[in-house]
Amino acid sequence: MAEILIAGLSAAGHITPLLAIAGGLAHRGDKVTVLTSTRHAAKVNACGARFHPLPPEADLADGQVDECPDRAGLSGLKKLNFDITEFFVGPMPRQAEILTELFAHNHFDAVIVDSVFLGIVPFLVGSRAGLPPVLAFTPMPLMIASRDTGPAGLGMLPAAGPLGRVRNRTLTGLSHKVLLGPSHRAANRMLDAMNAPRLPVFILDAGLLADRYIVPTVPAFDYPRSDLPAQVRYVGAVHPLPSRRFRRPSWWHELNGDRPVVHVTQGTVDNADLGRLLEPTIEALRGEDVVVVATTGGRDVSDIKIPLPSNTYVAEFIPHDVLLPKVDVMVSNAGYGAVQRALCAGVPLVVAGDTEDKPEVAARVGWSGAGINLRTGTPTPRALRNAIGAVLHSPHYRSCARNLQTAFAQRDGVAEIALLVDEVIAERAMRVTRQQTDRRINSRADTIQR
Repeated sequence: MAEILIAGLSAAGHITPLLAIAGGLAHRGDKVTVLTSTRHAAKVNACGARFHPLPPEADLADGQVDECPDRAGLSGLKKLNFDITEFFVGPMPRQAEILTELFAHNHFDAVIVDSVFLGIVPFLVGSRAGLPPVLAFTPMPLMIASRDTGPAGLGMLPAAGPLGRVRNRTLTGLSHKVLLGPSHRAANRMLDAMNAPRLPVFILDAGLLADRYIVPTVPAFDYPRSDLPAQVRYVGAVHPLPSRRFRRPSWWHELNGDRPVVHVTQGTVDNADLGRLLEPTIEALRGEDVVVVATTGGRDVSDIKIPLPSNTYVAEFIPHDVLLPKVDVMVSNAGYGAVQRALCAGVPLVVAGDTEDKPEVAARVGWSGAGINLRTGTPTPRALRNAIGAVLHSPHYRSCARNLQTAFAQRDGVAEIALLVDEVIAERAMRVTRQQTDRRINSRADTIQR
């Protein structure tokens, strides 16, 4: 039985898979502590783990991103730099203080940390003496630098071959020094203020400092990299715990008819303005021979400002494990978790996302053939209608989605992560044993020489 600490930000896309991991580890008998927001305390306890509070100043909550007034006028790389600096780098000192206290009063055999929970970074760049093995879990696509891919954050498709690698090296250098340089420099300034060593890698590659860098997808939904670091491990999807007590709405029987079902969602973070995707999709399919299921990601249904046509049904939230088996196409703003849930169900996609990591997710959807990337976060009803129609009527997209469904079905993310935990604990034990043996040998040698 191992003692495991899991640290994660409280936004749904970050904490939901970590709670599934906590439940799986607790079920096999490990003692698990979860460091996250108090609003998730009941969920932590329900999965068999012990809860430890993460205060608001050290956290990123759902809705906090879109409701930040200083962010409202930003777009593109300026917005991405702002997000990394304010929401991930800013809380680093407070997170590190909490981790220091936890390490001082508990013996943990391993730590699983949200890869953007940057409070772990001062420990990883330090001496690491006494630090338990650390596994970083990314709630986003793998965005580390590679000679085979373009720079992260721009949604660029990979380019192989000599010319492609020249392009990748040039643009990655530009991104690290100029485009996303402000984020990296902000992280180093924060580490300076904390009297910690500076980052030996670029800020988006910080997960590589951990003993393992866990990527919750399958290789078929990521770009091939000939220089993939050994500590990066693909584990397959990490599904949320099965939904319970879901009460089907009165219109649920409409999903069992002959009309195709189109589901549209803006997720739980980038959903302050439902006019970006939800409303245009409803308008696009007004009068079409389909059933539209729109979910607002927790927003009040009254936030939809357009009249609802007769073929459209709206809810704040419907569990995807219940809904997706009835869906023919999902329209999404390219949230990583929602996109992978659709692919695990063999559902092809139309994606339109241009904030946070969404351009990278959307690019992978188009690259994999499992859907259409509209390359914008604010598509027109006409563009949506054409794309949805193409996905519905072309077997190519469904076939690619089902191929990915098969690849995902062959992996059990939680079980594979549990094996990685065992692996790093065993490596640590062997390393300690070797060090003890070396010390004994050196001590005997010193005695003989005397």
